[in-house]
Amino acid sequence: MAWIDAELALTALAAMLSPTTLSFSIFALVLGDRPLRTGFWFYLGAMTATLAIGVVAAFVIGDAAASDTSTPKTWVAIVDLVAAGALLAWIYSASRRPPDPARRQAMIDRMSGLATAPAMAVIGAGAALANPGGFIPIALKDISETNPTATGYVIQWVFFSVVSLLPLALALLLLLVAPGWTGRLLGAARRWLELHARTIAFVILAILAASLLRNGIAGLTS
Repeated sequence: MAWIDAELALTALAAMLSPTTLSFSIFALVLGDRPLRTGFWFYLGAMTATLAIGVVAAFVIGDAAASDTSTPKTWVAIVDLVAAGALLAWIYSASRRPPDPARRQAMIDRMSGLATAPAMAVIGAGAALANPGGFIPIALKDISETNPTATGYVIQWVFFSVVSLLPLALALLLLLVAPGWTGRLLGAARRWLELHARTIAFVILAILAASLLRNGIAGLTS
């Protein structure tokens, strides 16, 4: 099942480098006067929501996608092919669409309001804006294919959750240790993100789509 583990790692990496999630995470830390407070509650909301989904899935989905052979089940193969097609279609569409300044400004305006918002509002924003989003179904499927116990499912989901939110966690840790230096670093990261994040995301998503295509084709032709 090494190929499934590799696909799960790719999915977690793609979620971690999602331009939207990275943007919201950085904005949560640079747009207010109390970045540690805002960032902590934002991270807590995102992590809690993501972990909750995995715990529920551990008992609802379990090992439903596990195969008795070395190739995926037919319905899993179909899901893989559909997911791969959706990723490739999104890459094609997004690569032809220039960055939207109005959308970016809307994100900034939305995140700016969190600086003085109550903790529960920041937690809710983190749960809604910084979770792994569309990568969640792929990760759920990948873990289920490993034929896990309920405990094993939760452990793998914790790995996926931690990796997908790792940039925000590291930024919070650095803010705690060296706030001045980290503030400058986040400012530079914000500018770098605007220039390069989409390209990196396209590459990771293309590799993930290739993995899904491989698994889907293998499941339907075996």
